[in-house]
Amino acid sequence: MSVAMLIFVATIAVSLAGLYLNQRIVEGNVFRPYRVARGRDVHTALTSGFVHADMLHLLFNMMTFWFFAFALERTIGPVRFALLYLLALLVSDIGTFLKHRNDPEYGSLGASGAINAVLFAYILYYPTSTLMILPIPVPIPAPLFAVMYLGYSWWSARQQRGRINHDAHLGGAIFGLAFVLLTDPGALSRLLS
Repeated sequence: MSVAMLIFVATIAVSLAGLYLNQRIVEGNVFRPYRVARGRDVHTALTSGFVHADMLHLLFNMMTFWFFAFALERTIGPVRFALLYLLALLVSDIGTFLKHRNDPEYGSLGASGAINAVLFAYILYYPTSTLMILPIPVPIPAPLFAVMYLGYSWWSARQQRGRINHDAHLGGAIFGLAFVLLTDPGALSRLLS
């Protein structure tokens, strides 16, 4: 079984168990920067990526993962893919941690940061691909999507509205790009050609 499949199955299984069998699975894995800053629940920086707030949250994350993760794993190999994904879970929450480390009420969960790292790494390897944003069925060139998404995430993170952790989205996307450029220096020259 591939690493991507293991992550896919584990995320769905843990999320569903938390949503339908035992809510304490979700509550025990929410990333709370305030608690982490005080040396408690440090594990949630990683485990929060395996639980989701509701079925729609899980569905969108796993659909995105499904469309991009398996092709990316075939391209970069299982070890680099695992490293990308697990490091992205941690790195994508740095901005969130810094912004909310003194807010005892704030918490976040979900795999969006790591999934954005996968998506943006995929875009570097497959820049001629097109992406579609649900529910708008209009193909967007991958590099244009990347620029638009980064701009939207940066703007949304500054607004601080709603429950979506745009800091993690932005952090994951940037980490995905940086990971490829650091672990495969030839990727940039291939992209430009």
